[in-house]
Amino acid sequence: MIDVHAHICDEALMPFADKIVSDMVSDGLSAIIDSSYCPHSAEVALSNAKKYDRVFCTLGVHPEEYEKFSEEVLKRFIYLYETEKKVVAIGEIGLDYHYPELPKDKQWEIFERQLEAAGSLNAPVVLHIRDAIGDAYSILRNHENDLKGGVLLHCYSGSKEMVKQFDRFDCYYSFGGAVTFKNATEKPDVVRAVSYDRLLLETDCPYMTPVPYRGKTNFPAYVGLTCKKIAEILDKTFEDVDQTTEQNARRLFPRLY
Repeated sequence: MIDVHAHICDEALMPFADKIVSDMVSDGLSAIIDSSYCPHSAEVALSNAKKYDRVFCTLGVHPEEYEKFSEEVLKRFIYLYETEKKVVAIGEIGLDYHYPELPKDKQWEIFERQLEAAGSLNAPVVLHIRDAIGDAYSILRNHENDLKGGVLLHCYSGSKEMVKQFDRFDCYYSFGGAVTFKNATEKPDVVRAVSYDRLLLETDCPYMTPVPYRGKTNFPAYVGLTCKKIAEILDKTFEDVDQTTEQNARRLFPRLY
């Protein structure tokens, strides 16, 4: 399995980084993508990727961190993507309308600038879209030429109908612990709407912990619980979902090895 979206760079998980990596084989993990969300976490994630063989990273400024974005930060990300082969994508970037105090115009601005940077690099993008599916789709339409490197809708929270719309951009969709929640009654239909060759696994750790550990700190090891649930939803074996999602991840992120 590959956990395509984890936050080892988060202060909640950094004290456990050595153990997370040493347990990867026993946990069934072949790779972890450490997803950054601000300039500081980007440097931490890069450091982790350089330290640990099977840890990779993404570089990006999350919409909640819009005040930390600058053109200098973006130039740094571009330079690192060009020079560090363990940087696999630009992300996580996107829109978050869950908190009304976050200015939409600033979110749009940094989202578009980072999409443009990814386009110039032909790099994959990892998108965080929360309560903003319609506007995100509009922005992607406007930046379709910047998406040639690939698109991941991480922790996909849109409808099954919107899957058909986002398929226009040849998107990949990752699912985490939320698929195991009893109140996530719509998730099975959404998972089934995703083409099997575009399905990925993630934890979003230390957040979104799957059942039966919900309410506790999440770890990459728990990605297997999501794999098991998705296998049940799709009426496939655990091994099939494991192998297929790993192949999908390596197709989207060719720098994984």
